[in-house]
Amino acid sequence: MSVLTVNAGSSSLKLRLLDGDDRLAGEEELDATRGHADAGELAAALGRLGGADAVGHRIVHGGMRFTRAVRLDGGVVEELRALTPLAPLHQPAALDALAAVTAALPHLPAVACPDTAFHAGLPPAAATYALPAEWRERHGLRRFGFHGLSHAYAARRAAELLGRPEDGLRLVTCHLGAGASLAAVRSGRSVDTTMGFTPVEGLVMATRSGSVDPGLLLWLVQQGGHDVDEVSDALEHGSGLLGLAGTADMREVLCRAGEGDQAAALARDVYVHRLRALIAGMAAAMDGLHALVFTGGVGEASAPIRAAAADGLGFLGVAVDEAANAAAAPDAEISADGASVRALVVRAREDLEMARQVRAVLAG
Repeated sequence: MSVLTVNAGSSSLKLRLLDGDDRLAGEEELDATRGHADAGELAAALGRLGGADAVGHRIVHGGMRFTRAVRLDGGVVEELRALTPLAPLHQPAALDALAAVTAALPHLPAVACPDTAFHAGLPPAAATYALPAEWRERHGLRRFGFHGLSHAYAARRAAELLGRPEDGLRLVTCHLGAGASLAAVRSGRSVDTTMGFTPVEGLVMATRSGSVDPGLLLWLVQQGGHDVDEVSDALEHGSGLLGLAGTADMREVLCRAGEGDQAAALARDVYVHRLRALIAGMAAAMDGLHALVFTGGVGEASAPIRAAAADGLGFLGVAVDEAANAAAAPDAEISADGASVRALVVRAREDLEMARQVRAVLAG
């Protein structure tokens, strides 16, 4: 079964066609606003890609209802739309793209692949916020986690590279891109992750703050003269590397830090400090670690960030080979000789995970 995968962002619509053997048969990237591409350009792109047997749509938030991939129909779409308040920046883009592709390819079966589904089985200790029970029950408050398609693929690919079955394997997968999160993956299942109810929690990111003392945020609103919308916008779009160094580009941060720029050096150090601490926390959630896996734009391309993370994790048994790390092109191993924890760099392939889920749903 050939599968067309649809991945909508705030400014682009990415289409990939995978044949029945998961070979990339074609790809297109269109300019889009909230997933809405020009209808003529979309039709032309689909024509260039050729025929598909099914379509898979990346959906950022599946809420508590969609804990696995699901075949799309009108009712499912409406339920996904009702989850928009949980992901107001991402859910509309995915649903707009879904509508556009469905209009162009109305007869193809389509499947929603929620990014939250991989983390739906988090143990209660990892999923639960220490908030009043009445709030948690009334509003469905829990840690959802995100980047699930990337974490699921990276974990499965890591097991292949290690030549080990997923059963019993303990991995920390590091999806480091503009958005960033970690997952503790034991026996192929997510048992902890760094993002929570929203994608703001956890690591320092390109423009997102990562975890911040909630009391500080309350102070900004109650005492600092900032309204809720201003604080929300700053947490999403004006914080992270951008807030620390004035740029959201890790390459520029590292370049400027190397030239002695103090703000860039601080941004690098805060990023790495949080990354090391949370990797260690993910390992603790599994009572140990067999391999550390880097993926995503920064994870795949930034040897200095991989090295800096590993330098603080020697107590876990992590060590990378300097030459292998510098030369690594995914998929690759970068472990130092004798390291008890293996280190890998894996290319992010959410499309392959989506195609796998689409085939499983339609075969079931």
